Amino acid sequence: MYQSKIAGIGYYVPKNVYTNNDLTRFMDTSDEWIQERTGIKERRYADRIGETTTTMAVEAAKIAIERANITTEEVDFVIFATLSPDYYFPGCAVLLQREMGMKEIGALDIRNQCSGFIYALSVADQFVKTGMYKNVLVVGSEKHSFALDFSTRGRAVSVIFGDGAGAVVLQPSTETGSGILSTHLHSDGADAEKLAMYYPGASSGIWLDQMPNWPEQELGGLLMTKEMLDDGTAFPYMDGQTVFKKAVVKFPEVIHEALAKNGLTASDIDLLIPHQANLRISQFVQKTLGLTDEQVFNNIQKYGNTTAASIPIALCEAWEEGKIKAGDLICLAAFGAGFTWGSALIRW
Repeated sequence: MYQSKIAGIGYYVPKNVYTNNDLTRFMDTSDEWIQERTGIKERRYADRIGETTTTMAVEAAKIAIERANITTEEVDFVIFATLSPDYYFPGCAVLLQREMGMKEIGALDIRNQCSGFIYALSVADQFVKTGMYKNVLVVGSEKHSFALDFSTRGRAVSVIFGDGAGAVVLQPSTETGSGILSTHLHSDGADAEKLAMYYPGASSGIWLDQMPNWPEQELGGLLMTKEMLDDGTAFPYMDGQTVFKKAVVKFPEVIHEALAKNGLTASDIDLLIPHQANLRISQFVQKTLGLTDEQVFNNIQKYGNTTAASIPIALCEAWEEGKIKAGDLICLAAFGAGFTWGSALIRW
């Protein structure tokens, strides 16, 4: 059986920078309020027209493919992680396959939100190490800005998220003890509604009782209405305290699981790249694991939470800055809506 290695990596973020002060034009907030709660100073927003979840993914994928020293025609499977697809269906994986002129290869969409890239990487790892595919393109891409509530009512959520994309190419390797050492995936749906976007979905019909003047057959349980916009139910919802409390437990837990699987300890980690959910969560996890600042990479300050894109963006940026070298032990970990969480341990 082969080992899976990351042969190429790339990322793309939109050119439009929105600082915390820029957001004060839309909502009652401040730079101090946002930084104190999240650590975020600025984020990127995609162009409203023309720049999509797929087009950003294409830009990141081009870089990853070039760095892997292959051509687009040599990619034989695509895995695309996102919670903000261009269409409700079909998924973005086939749109990327079309945009990049790939062969009629398999294309899979992953809907695991903040843990999406870890889940996608784990799936790709199975395909590569069993010899089924030789060049698997794994993408995480998000365009959050089109569906956020840019008002004081929605500020607790909207100030957190940004847009961007990251991608890696996985290839087989016969070098023992290198590449992806193991991946670990978990979920618990008990608190699924604590971090969710209820619309669109077949259960959107639960709002019908709030709109007695609308005939059910006309709504079909799916149409977005003025009432849903007015009361905020059309926008993402987050119970921040619940998410924080769960994340600071599951992050260290799944990291220790990966280390134990490979007979290692936290001190062996050269670089931890956590999902960029909240700088306060990352700092708490760092302290719990007893890691130094040099052992943890954060870039949420510049990009906000880009959900499925956050880990590949951070991984690529860390590599470009020379913080990742051959032989380094890299740990990736994520926690998000679902709740889902996971980790991956990589010998670079």
